[in-house]
Amino acid sequence: MHKRAFLCVSLLIGVGMCGCTSLSTTTVGAPAINCVFDTDCKIEVSDLVDTFEVPLASGSGRLQSRSQPPGEAGTLGAGVYAHEYRVDLTPVGALTGIVCVRSLSLDFGPVHPLDYDSDGFTEDVYIVISGGLGTVAPSAVSQSNGRVTFTFQPGVCPGNAPGNGETSYFFGLGSNSPASPVIATLTFDDGSSVTVDAHSPAGSAGP
Repeated sequence: MHKRAFLCVSLLIGVGMCGCTSLSTTTVGAPAINCVFDTDCKIEVSDLVDTFEVPLASGSGRLQSRSQPPGEAGTLGAGVYAHEYRVDLTPVGALTGIVCVRSLSLDFGPVHPLDYDSDGFTEDVYIVISGGLGTVAPSAVSQSNGRVTFTFQPGVCPGNAPGNGETSYFFGLGSNSPASPVIATLTFDDGSSVTVDAHSPAGSAGP
């Protein structure tokens, strides 16, 4: 099922006032999601991983940015580049004052929606909940002036020792442009934030 998540709407501020747009999401499985972009459902991906520190915890968290070639001719995603992300706190441990990742935001640019789950409707974001890593899905996704924000409620949290932390599922969006370097922001539930290196189509020339 796909859903439209209203991250931008708070109790006091409406979508029109906050200037952002909710993005629709759906859940998919791997390797089936590969078939949207590749005729034999096998894709050679490129990963960028950057680390970050989590308040009151030991071990480093990781943001994984995954990009792939444009979809092959004859597929639903022909010519479309898929860009995936994963917030990984598996290596992070905390015994007291556990601080979790609540959001990831980065410049992305125009999103190319596709019918990722074959239900007859297009979706902006797909979340790979089977056949891959992860236990935490974004609860809402929005975009404002080209910047996409993924919110986690509950958050992605450290474990009781390094190696026992949580990781999000992979979640992805389509674009008409390939990956280029950007700076992403991760925000914690204590209000603090960190910046990390990432990849997205923002700033790339595209086809």
